[in-house]
Amino acid sequence: MHVIVVGGGISGLAAAHRLLAAGLRVTVLEGSDRFGGKLRSGLVAGLRVDLGAESILARRPEGIELARAVGLGEALRPPALTGAAIWTGGALRPMPQDQVMGVPATAAALTGVLSDTGLARIARDTELPPLTVGEDVAVGEIVAERMGREVVDRLVEPLLGGVYAGDAYRISLRSAVPRLYEAAREHDSLLAAVRAVQRQSKDRAPGEPVFTGVEGGVATLAEAVAEDCRAKGATLEAGVAVTGLRRTGRGWAAALNDGRSLVADGVVLAVPAGDAGRLLAAEAPAAAGELGAIEYASMAIVTLAFRRADLATLPRGSGFLVPAVDGRLIKAATFTSGKWDWAAAADPGVFLLRASIGRFGEEAPLAWDDADLVRAALDDLGEAAGLTGRPVGSDVTRWTRALPQYTVGHHARVERVRRFLGGLPGLALCGAAYDGVGIPACIAGADLAAAELLRTLPAAPREDAGE
Repeated sequence: MHVIVVGGGISGLAAAHRLLAAGLRVTVLEGSDRFGGKLRSGLVAGLRVDLGAESILARRPEGIELARAVGLGEALRPPALTGAAIWTGGALRPMPQDQVMGVPATAAALTGVLSDTGLARIARDTELPPLTVGEDVAVGEIVAERMGREVVDRLVEPLLGGVYAGDAYRISLRSAVPRLYEAAREHDSLLAAVRAVQRQSKDRAPGEPVFTGVEGGVATLAEAVAEDCRAKGATLEAGVAVTGLRRTGRGWAAALNDGRSLVADGVVLAVPAGDAGRLLAAEAPAAAGELGAIEYASMAIVTLAFRRADLATLPRGSGFLVPAVDGRLIKAATFTSGKWDWAAAADPGVFLLRASIGRFGEEAPLAWDDADLVRAALDDLGEAAGLTGRPVGSDVTRWTRALPQYTVGHHARVERVRRFLGGLPGLALCGAAYDGVGIPACIAGADLAAAELLRTLPAAPREDAGE
């Protein structure tokens, strides 16, 4: 039995890996010239660094389990430093620890991050009428109502922006912070809900790091999964895009950009929601309409390499986030050589870091020339972290329409899509657009898509009809 996986990012590769383990024949088609999607590496000053995702949430098992399955168990590395900061009020201030996606459990340790008025406003949460949460609500809306806008603008927005490059006043609580959503439905105050989530986290993984990396970069994970799929007999083709999809009497036929038509028993669509919608427009127009309504943000990553000898002081901690209300260009910075031991050891004389630029609705700077983005990022980094040296290497990586926006109602939209597709056996969706944008969430979604496909495929294996 043959399955086509459309899309060779980590979701598509993970789905292929799962289907191969079930004994199916798999072809992975990737429209770009490389596999891995947002897991991508490159050379800066001769050193290999991640140019996309650079860490894996360790408190979910899926990413670590897949890494171990493809031989990377010994390469998993926790961060050397975990002390992130917020650049606000003209200084780098320690990131509060008693919070869930920026929603605080207490006003303690927020001095300097919030004004005295903002600090006092947090305590009023317990004095308000009991918390009520309906089908969904924007994270920023409920936090502003219960704790004040300053908490949203100074804490929640930078953290949500680091994940989604989105607007806290549009992002769904149910989809973006599901554990806090569930807790908020069970408690009378937001403070109590945050504390309940924190207790759950401590119970599940005491002492374990929140994130982990991979020696050589997280992009190594995608490379290893792709290689393991090839070793298990999968066909992986880059530069081959699916331009059309239709049902046949025996399964699905995919029209390819090189003129071929590939027929298979099943298809997994592991591409951005809009692309999936275009491929499904003829067979599932209602689902296609919902998929096309999912918005995306664009961003850029500016990676810089400095000679340590040229830096008067080395940046401390793992990096920092920047509130949008401060009007800075960069929204976050990661001190790569401080955060990851393997990066520091690659060349002890070089210090690597990177800055993120671009938020939903604020993407005009992404059209600037690379040199202008580098100069502007250096200006912010110099003011925030005292970087005064000239970089000896740089890279600007643009991620156009790369981050799906989980706006209010996203969960219901995804449910409608799946309901519309329920009558199409041999078809499944996965990717960052549905149930989570992190690497473990994408892998979990791929596993679910593979399981759904296996459930709906005919029981008897059949020979492929050819290309």
